[in-house]
Amino acid sequence: MRLNLNWRWYPWQDLDPDTLYAFLRLRVDAFVTEQNCAFSELDGLDPRCEHLCARDPAGPLLGYLRLLPPGLKSRYPGLGRLVVAPSARGQGLARSLLQAGVRACHERYPEQDIAISAQQHLEDFYRRMGFEVGSKPYLEDGIWHVDMRKAWTR
Repeated sequence: MRLNLNWRWYPWQDLDPDTLYAFLRLRVDAFVTEQNCAFSELDGLDPRCEHLCARDPAGPLLGYLRLLPPGLKSRYPGLGRLVVAPSARGQGLARSLLQAGVRACHERYPEQDIAISAQQHLEDFYRRMGFEVGSKPYLEDGIWHVDMRKAWTR
């Protein structure tokens, strides 16, 4: 990836208002506006998650991912809400965000698989990153999804 970014994990209590607004805005722009999907982006899980922000040194937030602890949505730790700003797409940032998320899961929750709910059209991307499909496709908020899991490996 050719982007030079500042990467930072935030527990909920360390989020400043500007960072919180930036990642909520990026998520709403992508998951509600771009995908024309009317759903409540605020699902009540964020206060119990960690948040990875990839920011341009000049300021704009270009990428985001959240890490869900085991027991929140699945018995496994999970990753979700992976999003890249339109201006940074096609440069490998999604892959870098996912790799950072997988590393963080392995550090925080060793010897546990990682669970995700992936939009079905992104299934091949996640497969290339080591995730395997664990469910039949299902509709969530009007978009087809599949549950996927990455087995823990040393």
